[in-house]
Order: sequence, then structure tokens, then C-alpha cells
Amino acid sequence: MTYDYDLFVIGAGSGGLASSKRAASYGAKVAIAENDLVGGTCVIRGCVPKKLMVYASTFSHLYEDAIGYGWSSFLEKAGVELISGYAKFADPHTVEVGDRKITAAKILIAVGGEAHKIEVPGIEHAITSREMFLLKEQPKRLAILGGGYIGVEFACIMNGLGTEVTQIIRRDRILHDFDEDIRSNVQDGMTKHGIKFVTGSSIEWIEKTGECLQVKVWGKSQEILTVDAVLCATGRLPNLEKLGLEKAGVEVDNGAIAVTKDSRTSQPHIFAVGDCTNRINLTPVAIAEGRAFADTEFGNNPRAITHENVPSAVFSQPEAATVGLSEGEAREKFGDSIKCYTAKFRPMFHALTGADEKTFIKLVVETNTDRVLGVHVVGKDAAEIVQGMAIAVNMGATKKDFDATIGIHPSTAEEFVTLR
Repeated sequence: MTYDYDLFVIGAGSGGLASSKRAASYGAKVAIAENDLVGGTCVIRGCVPKKLMVYASTFSHLYEDAIGYGWSSFLEKAGVELISGYAKFADPHTVEVGDRKITAAKILIAVGGEAHKIEVPGIEHAITSREMFLLKEQPKRLAILGGGYIGVEFACIMNGLGTEVTQIIRRDRILHDFDEDIRSNVQDGMTKHGIKFVTGSSIEWIEKTGECLQVKVWGKSQEILTVDAVLCATGRLPNLEKLGLEKAGVEVDNGAIAVTKDSRTSQPHIFAVGDCTNRINLTPVAIAEGRAFADTEFGNNPRAITHENVPSAVFSQPEAATVGLSEGEAREKFGDSIKCYTAKFRPMFHALTGADEKTFIKLVVETNTDRVLGVHVVGKDAAEIVQGMAIAVNMGATKKDFDATIGIHPSTAEEFVTLR
């Protein structure tokens, strides 16, 4: 059967862009459909502008410098046709974009995720991370619902810019899936910076009164907050609502597209990468999945990526980064053979400022093999440090390997090779 395209990609975010350009480089005829701006969540309303806001919240002049940062998808140069509009399935090999019907031998779904709001009265008055980048003026008082990395990062950004921030979380600590020491050190640092935490609580309702919002908090805390804006950062869900997956016979499992290790769906010619599969929702992961798909299907280089030991960072203040197993995960898997090495100290930058800022580092080691299973950092440049440490963890480095390495003095990273 003859198709209009060898590959049709739905969604021009990180995964879609990476896979379409890689497939086109192998000579495939490729088109990509996007009903919004090209670039996806990360570039348009996620990690890139958010990181610029982090810079702005610490040093105001850096925001002016950030004007020079530009993004271009280079789709045309890569040989990929961009079709503007929302694509949905008509049948397993056909998609509809507006009035146009398009067929493809293979189809890749890379539609990402969308912010999810909890269902409480008045939630329509709350905003999500999408609208945070569109605020016409800075709120003087902000309530944030949710203790994940999005809520944590925006709490630090807005606090750094001078907003009075109250963060409402269901648990006692933020960053539920992180190592316990990461959670406590970041939250303690945020508290020192002036962010108020309301723990063990959620909200019952939101009411608009004039220019302000009233937020009823219930749970461990019972109070009514008066704020200028409410950010609902309670998670993101795969963006599948209008795709017509049932017409294509694509299986959905627990709200996400079900895929095999090589990103194949229940239809052998339809694939999915990135946040819509809800594996690890990080931009570099979506890019790696997309490129592996293109290499396998169009580059005669079959391969799949591993989702183990993926490094990640929270650009909070203080910053945090991690790779590998948390102490809790390691003890659950290996029992009493786990030993942790930690250090907490004032970074050299603050030796003269006198500020009450601390850096925390942690190695999780399995004593039978001496292998380092996890690396965790809270403090300045945590992400830069852990990116390098991730290579060592993935190569199976041992504590002895760390001990045998000469440190760079004076630096934070050297502490990892001097832990005893």
C-alpha cells in the first residue's frame, strides 16, 4: 500500500522534534502536526522559560540577558514538513488535520502531557503552570497547591521575586519521590528563605472576593488564606483526550499510552514517546526515546534506551539533583547491606557572606559489591555536579573508585571523593 508519508508524528514537542528530524536524516518522508507553537512544554511553558525565571529571581539583570536566548526547530532544514493543526486518528493508518486526511506507514504519538486541576469548588479561579508565564502582573501573595517539583520551583521563583508564598501540601514533606534527605534539606532551605508551608492539608474551596481570592484550607491546618493568585500544581496527565485512539486501536493503560520497551503501542506500526506514555516525564528522556525509535525504524540501528539511573534536578532554592536509588529504595531492594555517606557544610561562597545556606551531599552504597547506587545533592550547582556523577553511577562505579579519585579543591564536588 502507498502512503502519503513514511512517518507521521503527532506533536512537535521534544520527543516529536527529535524523532522526526532523526527519521528524516535517514531519508524517510516525514511530516509533523502541531496545533500550538513548535517546541512543546519544555521550550514554551516549561523548563526553559522556568529556568530563565529562576535566573531572574536570583539576579534581576540576568533576565535581560535571557532575551538573547532563542529557539528554532530547524524542521524545514531537516527535511520535515510541518502541518499546522490538531491531528486525530481516523483509522490505524490515517489521521485527520482539519479537512485534510493523511496516511502514513508509521505514526508516532508525541503529544506530551497537560496540567491537571483538582476538582474543588472555585478551582476555575486557579491557574496552572501554563498560565504562570502569561501573568500580566506579579501577584503580591500566592498560594501554591502541590508539593511536586513544579510547585516547588515556582514557589522559589516567586519568593525570590518578592511574592509572599504559601505552599499547601498533603504530606509533611515536599518532593514525594525523592530521597528523604533531599526532601528535608530543600524544604528547610525554602523555609529559611521565607516560604510558608501548610502541611498535611489541601483546599476545600476557592472564592473570588473583589480583586483577591479566598482559599479555605482543610486538614491538619484549618484556615482561610487571602491571596492574589492560586497556582494548582497537583500533577500532569497524558494529553490524550481528542486523539481518537480508539479508532486506531491503540491501548491506554491507567490514563497513558501503553508501550513496549521500544516505544511500540498495541498497534505494531504506531509508536509513542515522551510524557504521553507516563514512563519518566523528562525532556531528555523524550528526546532519547524519539531518537532511539527513529534509529530503530529508519536507521537500521535497533536499540532501546534504559529508564534506570536517569538523573534529574529540581531548580529550587536551594537546588537539588539526584541519580540512582534513594536510601529508601535501596534498603527496600538490598536490605541491611546499604550504607550511606553524608556531609553537610556551608559552601565557600557563603564563608564571607555569613548567610545561613548549607550544601548537603549523600552517597548510597551497597556494601557487598561496594557499588554506588545513588548520588544526591542539595545546594548550589547541584544539577551540574550530578550530571557528571550520573556517568559514574551508570558505569557501576564503587565507593573505592570514588575514594581513589583526586578532588578539585576548593569545590563542592570534591566532597564526594573525600567522604569517609
